[in-house]
Amino acid sequence: MRALLTSPALLRRTALASVAANVGIVLTGGVVRLTDSGMGCPDWPRCDAGSVVATPRLGIHGVIESGNRTLISVVGGLAVAGVVLALLRRPRRRDQLTWPGLVVAGIAGQAVLGGAIVHSTLDPWIVAAHFLLSMALIAAAYHFWRTTREAGEPTPVSRPVRALSWLVTSVAAAVLAAGTVVTGSGPHAGDAHARRTGLDPATVAQLHADLVMLLVGLSVALFLFAPPALRRAAGVLVAVELAQGLIGVVQYLTRLPVLLVGLHMAGACAVWLATLTVLAGARVTGPVQERSTPSRAAMASASRVAAPGA
Repeated sequence: MRALLTSPALLRRTALASVAANVGIVLTGGVVRLTDSGMGCPDWPRCDAGSVVATPRLGIHGVIESGNRTLISVVGGLAVAGVVLALLRRPRRRDQLTWPGLVVAGIAGQAVLGGAIVHSTLDPWIVAAHFLLSMALIAAAYHFWRTTREAGEPTPVSRPVRALSWLVTSVAAAVLAAGTVVTGSGPHAGDAHARRTGLDPATVAQLHADLVMLLVGLSVALFLFAPPALRRAAGVLVAVELAQGLIGVVQYLTRLPVLLVGLHMAGACAVWLATLTVLAGARVTGPVQERSTPSRAAMASASRVAAPGA
C-alpha cells in the first residue's frame, strides 16, 4: 500500500487532476455568471437558510451556484491529497510541498472572498479578485504538476530571453485583470441586478484590447529569439493568443453572446496555461551555445596538420 502511495505516477496524476479541477471551477464559475446565477445561493457558507445545497425554491439558479460551490471541495481535496502524497515521498522535495500547500491556502482565501461576494451582492471588484485568485491557483497547481514530471534536459536560455518570458507572463496577468474589469462593466456581471463597476465598457474594452496586442507582440518576439527547445511552447502560446483574440473581437462585435463569452473564458485559461508553460520552460539561465563558422586561422591550422609531411 505504501508503495502505491509513494509512487511518482500517483503524485503526478494527482497534480494533473488538481490542474484540471482548478480550470474546471473557473469554467463553472463562468456558467454561474453567464446564467445570472451569481445570487442563486443567497447565503454563505450555506446555500439557503438551513441547507448547504440548493432548495426547490431557488430553482435552476440555485442548482447552478450550489454545483459550483460543491466543486470547491474537490479542488481542496486534491490539493490536500497532493500535500499528503508529497509528505510520504522519500526523499521529500520542498517544491512538491510548497505548491499544493499554496493551493490549500488559496482555497481558504477563496472561501473568504466567496462570502464577501454574497454579502456584497456581487460587488464587481470582489468578483474580479475571486477570478484572479483562481488563476493564481491554476498557476500553483500547474507548477506542482511540473515538479512531478520526469526530469528532462534543461533548456538553456539567455538572460534576455528569460527576462522576456517573465515580461510576457506579467502582461498576460495584466490582460486577465483587465478582462475582469471589462466583464464587471458589461452585461454579464453574474446577476441582472448586480451593480457594475461604473466604468465605460467601451473604454475598458479598448484598454483590454491594447494589452492583448502588446502581449501578442511580446510573444512573437519570444518565439523569434527563443532557443529551439522553447520555441515550440512559444509558438503554441502565439497561436492560442491569436485564437483567443479572434473570439474576443467577434464577441464584442456581436454584442457579447453567452456562448462566445463562455468560449472566451475557456480561452483565457488556455492562454494562461500556455504562458505558464513558456515560463516554466525558460527555467535555466546561462550562455547559449550558438553555431559559428570556423575561423580562417583554425582552418589553416587544421590543413597543416592534415597535410603529408607537415
